[in-house]
Amino acid sequence: MISAQDVNKLRQQTGAGMMDCKKALTEAGGNFDKAIEILRKKGQKVSAARADRATTEGIVLTKANDAHNYGVMVALSCETDFVAKNEAFQQLGQTILETAFTHKPATLENLLTLVVEDGCTIQEKITELVGKIGEKVAISAYTTLISEVVVPYMHMGSKLGVLVGLQGSRSAQVIEAGKNVAMQIAAMNPLAVDKHGIDATILDQELAIAREQARNEGKPEVMLDKIAQGRLNKFFQENTLLNQPFVKNNGLTIAQYLASVAPKLTITAFERVCIAS
Repeated sequence: MISAQDVNKLRQQTGAGMMDCKKALTEAGGNFDKAIEILRKKGQKVSAARADRATTEGIVLTKANDAHNYGVMVALSCETDFVAKNEAFQQLGQTILETAFTHKPATLENLLTLVVEDGCTIQEKITELVGKIGEKVAISAYTTLISEVVVPYMHMGSKLGVLVGLQGSRSAQVIEAGKNVAMQIAAMNPLAVDKHGIDATILDQELAIAREQARNEGKPEVMLDKIAQGRLNKFFQENTLLNQPFVKNNGLTIAQYLASVAPKLTITAFERVCIAS
């Protein structure tokens, strides 16, 4: 006989619904460990059934160490904004972030296999949550950054996160500059730090588009390459971080702004993750 007290105890442990807990305990013959496993399997079934569902809501979380030379960012996605605001979902996101920050797994696959405080892997914790809420949940992004200085930033109600790496100087002013640059990255979404980070196929495509535009405008054929190169330079100004106008002072590029903070200060890399609904 499964008592209401046992059902409530299992519900407190797992967060699953009362009827689900009662069914699991009945199937497990009153064994709590087996009942929890049954609930996890239910979650796995739910997860598989919803594997093709879009996860366009969720949270992006970032963290840097006290030395500000290492940062981590994770995105936990779900199907609805209602679940994204759920306390259990938010707590799971924090657990994943802290676990990634502590253990520094090399890949997302490695992160999913890490064990958290109650002996479950992160993948099992995700599966449990799927079983409770009946909605697809997944880690949609995991990235880290190492640099002389690393500054994290979260924006848009934790739906957009940035890690930016800097080198050339270390100070409180540099960290503040990193925050300003991270906000620039969040707002302007550059493709790369500078032109050397732009894929060659993109450059070829932009040049081809610029030539065709100039040709359609009736420009002389001998001038097309020169005009296209000029328009490519404008593309660099708009899409590479160091060449973008600083949003807080359009009279400076990001490179010039950094130089005003410290002469040798520059950007080594950045990561930007956005959950778009």
